[in-house]
Amino acid sequence: MVEERKGFRLSRRLLLGAAVVGGAALWGGTTVARLARGPSGQKNTGRVVDIDGIPLPLEPLATSPAFDPSLPWSAKGGAINDASGLSMTPVYGVVEVREEDDIARALAFARANGLKVSVAAVRHSMGGHAFDDNALVLDLRKFNKISVDAAARTMTLQPGACWHDIQNLLHPRFAVKAMQSTDIFSVGGSLSVNAHGMDHQAGSVAGSIRSMRVMLADGSVTTCSLSENAELFRHVVGGYGLFGVVLEATLDIVDNAVYRTSRDIIKSDDFPTFFAEVLEPNRTIGLFYGHLSTAPGNFLEDMIVYRYDKVAEQPPPDQPDIGEPGGVGLKRVIMNLAKWGSLFQELKWFTEKTLEPKFESCTVARTAAMGEGEACLVTRNNPMHDSVPYLFNDLRDETDILHEYFIPRAAYNPFIAEAREILRKQSLPVLNASVRIVHKEDIALNYAPEPAYSLVLYINQPTDADGNARMRELTRALIDLTIRHGGRFFLPYQLHYTGKQLLASYPELPSFLAKKRQYDPAELFSSTFYRALKGLSGTA
Repeated sequence: MVEERKGFRLSRRLLLGAAVVGGAALWGGTTVARLARGPSGQKNTGRVVDIDGIPLPLEPLATSPAFDPSLPWSAKGGAINDASGLSMTPVYGVVEVREEDDIARALAFARANGLKVSVAAVRHSMGGHAFDDNALVLDLRKFNKISVDAAARTMTLQPGACWHDIQNLLHPRFAVKAMQSTDIFSVGGSLSVNAHGMDHQAGSVAGSIRSMRVMLADGSVTTCSLSENAELFRHVVGGYGLFGVVLEATLDIVDNAVYRTSRDIIKSDDFPTFFAEVLEPNRTIGLFYGHLSTAPGNFLEDMIVYRYDKVAEQPPPDQPDIGEPGGVGLKRVIMNLAKWGSLFQELKWFTEKTLEPKFESCTVARTAAMGEGEACLVTRNNPMHDSVPYLFNDLRDETDILHEYFIPRAAYNPFIAEAREILRKQSLPVLNASVRIVHKEDIALNYAPEPAYSLVLYINQPTDADGNARMRELTRALIDLTIRHGGRFFLPYQLHYTGKQLLASYPELPSFLAKKRQYDPAELFSSTFYRALKGLSGTA
């Protein structure tokens, strides 16, 4: 009898243990599957409702004009959002542009009916930059023709063309001169923010533009460049779609050079010296980017410097097509786990620092490497051909937000030290921190009036009111820090700044807005972002 009872107790324990293990395995498998899952659709999680106390939503139109049946509408009414998922905005309708005449007729319809017009493509800005309440939205994604002039070493593009497709067309002979560090954006969007990326020598996209054709608010078309209609050029580039619709742009292209990849692990404090002594004077280093650690043990202290040293002007004749990113599911799981706390942040940093080099993909055969031995060789197009699919997920109650801060180069170390303390004391997970190089720019709304380093942050937040409040508090603290060090913040992101911060960073804003009204007296081109600029500057 006693033995039977012991056996019964043992079996019950085994059963309980098996249930716990099985439940844990089931939970783990379900959780990993959820974290690895790609997006099932647009995240629509509400709207940031004000900027510095100024309400952003507008009342619906008192009388909505009838839709012109001759225009190619993809939506009549409805709402639109951006990459943040936090800008859900009701619009009058969306015109799917395929031809230049679609734009001209849509502008004429808007002028005749008192509608505002917004210009949109992939909508990766995060503060209503590409649409507005009750606006007629021009969706340019299918206005995307590309042509290449090999002799002139240029390409002429419609604004809806995506950098991913452009690279596929240029490869293997040519490559893009200047673009962001990922290729998910449209040309029109890149021009509208004056984007910059991995080529620290080429600088921003403004420096690669030969000329642009632009349709103004009255329907007229003009050409502008650094030497022709230069004032308009300086306002269209970095002008957030407020001065006209870019019909086409002619940009420089470069050879698809072969690079030897390498990485250096340094202290963040040593980066200014490393840049001045290693990166800047070495003209054979074609691309570079720096990743700062976001692990708690060395937060913003250690940096991996990725560099690409040129070894040949052209790849071998048998160069394959550009590969797509691999290991997407695993990378997405690691990125999403990093939102869960210190242990997983340390895992993410260990993966990047230690494991990634062991799985690095070389795209040029070593036998064609011009005597570079065991070097890993890639073409210029390969590292610039990253659509970062692992950053997009199906976690519906959260979103990931970009920040970027431009700092005079002499202020880098004290700025990073203070940013480190601000970020450590707040609760939102910092998923990524990168350093970029920007040159002195010459555009009207200028983020870099002098050479600068930029700190790019990728930060996770809940999409509820508390998450928005915490992100607003953090954003304002980082902007105040940036201003104290003589820098500026980048405008394509969430509308969390104050009027005082905006004018301190962009004292030329009143002049920019006055010039906007000169080119567009009726303010036909508008956006939530434009109304925010006017409201904060006192010119609404």
